[in-house]
Amino acid sequence: MMSQNHFNPKPINSVYRSLRQRLSLKEELLLAIAPTLTIAIVMTFVETLSRQRLLFASLDASAFLIYLDPHHSSNTSRTLILSQLMAAAIGWLANFTFGAGYVAGITSMVATIVFTIALDVVHPPAVSTSLSFALQVGSQNNLLLFSLAVGAIALLVGLERFVLWILDHFN
Repeated sequence: MMSQNHFNPKPINSVYRSLRQRLSLKEELLLAIAPTLTIAIVMTFVETLSRQRLLFASLDASAFLIYLDPHHSSNTSRTLILSQLMAAAIGWLANFTFGAGYVAGITSMVATIVFTIALDVVHPPAVSTSLSFALQVGSQNNLLLFSLAVGAIALLVGLERFVLWILDHFN
């Protein structure tokens, strides 16, 4: 049975840090603006260059996790970039090897989980990324476009931390 005092698994700033304190409604909405705008921009960018919209759905989950706890170790730029790009490559390779189907999906999912744990870059939405690339139908290669979108989401990490700094120093 879990105690009432929950902790994040591996915070950046200390060994044990309680879950993020809820901000005021105004502060929560201010913090949520950046991920919402970032995803809207990324979606517009993707729509302009590609029709593979579902390949980028996991980035929305990444943006929300960054909003939820920008200081958590799974939401650092390093973890986000390495896990998402590795997952995309693993999914693409599984698709190339096995074709778009369940074998490619399961293989990419398991490989992504193993590699993110082994390399200490666990970012849960990356598993969805590997599945998206593994199950992708069509001849479009979107690894470069996805890499650019991941870069945009990685900038969100810094932006969210900056907004939290402003909220902390000017309240």
